[in-house]
Formats: sequence, C-alpha cells, structure tokens
Amino acid sequence: MDVLSLIGLILAFLAIVGGNFLEGGHLSALLNGPAALIVLGGTLGAVLLQTPIAVFRRALVMLRWIIFPPKIDLVSGISRVIGWSQTARKEGLLGLEPVAETERDPFARKGLQLLVDGAEPDALRGILEVDVDTQEGRDMRAAKVFDAMGGYSPTIGIIGAVMGLIHVMGNLADPSQLGSGIAVAFVATIYGVAFANLLALPIGNKLKGIVHQQSRYKEMILEGLLSIAEGENPRSIELKLQGFMD
Repeated sequence: MDVLSLIGLILAFLAIVGGNFLEGGHLSALLNGPAALIVLGGTLGAVLLQTPIAVFRRALVMLRWIIFPPKIDLVSGISRVIGWSQTARKEGLLGLEPVAETERDPFARKGLQLLVDGAEPDALRGILEVDVDTQEGRDMRAAKVFDAMGGYSPTIGIIGAVMGLIHVMGNLADPSQLGSGIAVAFVATIYGVAFANLLALPIGNKLKGIVHQQSRYKEMILEGLLSIAEGENPRSIELKLQGFMD
C-alpha cells in the first residue's frame, strides 16, 4: 500500500475543508449536486469522446496503482539475474530451461526462453525492446487519460459558472432563485479546479512515474539477459546492473 498517496489525498481535502471552516464557511456550502453533475459529467463525457475504449479500460485498471502500486524491486531483480548468469556459466544456456519454465514474470520468462533457444544478442534485444516499448506506450496513453481530465475539468467548471450566472440573470425579479444560481456558479468553478489539481493531474503524474519505473526494471532485466548471452561473468553483470539503481 502506498501510504504517501493516502496521506496526500487526506491532507489535500482537509486543507480545503479546514480553510473553508476557518473562514467561517460551512461544509454544506461546498456541496452542490448540479455543480458536481456539470463538472464530473462534462469532464467524463469529454474524455470518453477522445479516448478509445481499450485505453479507458486500461486507465481504470491502473487507477488502483495509486494506493496499491505494482511491486518493483530492482535489488531482487539484480539477484535473480546474477543467479541466472551463474547457472548459465556452470551448465550452459540450456541449463536455464528449468528456470524459464518456473519464472513468473512473463517478460523475464520470454527472455530466458530466447536464451535457451540460442537467440543472438541482437535478436534478443530487438524482440524484448518491442515488448518494453509496447507496454510503456500502452500504459502511458492510459495515464494521460487523467491528464486529459485535469485539462478539461477547470474549463467545464467555468461553463458551470456561466450557466449559474445565466440562471441568476434570468431570475433577477425573483430573489428566492438568486442564491441557488450564484451557488452553482461559484461551486462549479471550485469543483473544476479542485478536481484537476487535487485528483486528476496528480494521479496522472503518479501513474506515469510508476510506468517509468516498470520500464526501467524491464530494461535492467534485458541488459542482464544480453550480458548472459554474451558470456560475461556474474560479477561484471552485477556491477553493470547496479547502475540502474536510484
């Protein structure tokens, strides 16, 4: 669990609600159904209009990474690669076949199988780099769905504000209608800006960071497999892969 994400979410909303309270406002003043419908519905509609269904589904799957990010352990990965290199040094590349059969990581399993099959280093690099680039591109497009939400929601909030003011101007003769119209106008702007800057944009950036970490891990595994294919000794491979550590 990513505790920092939870702390950030809680702190952001407490700051908004707490600041409103200290200024003499009430929580009920920030709750407005029509404003929420305009901002959230309009933002979602705009994003769905521009996003392929497969990308949007992937974005929803990746959303859980904010609290439960995938485990990326470079130290453990280096240890595994060193173990493979030691096996290959003692038993030859064919000795990696049992390792490939029990490997859980599909990317590493594919690379190990290519080694067992006798793939040349250039072919190995070409095949696995396609996997890395394809996965990174797919996940980056999904993460940018939240960037798009962050771009649209403030503008949708302004649309909600204008709609509220139109309602106000149309009911100047009826003072009882003025309060609700002004509330929608200002609260819609708050919702649009807050949704963008407290949720959508931070989520997008967080997901892009995780995608980058995953690609870095795969690049490390790829470099280790290439070193094994070229017959480098385990100590040299370990020193090389430590360069991937932060």
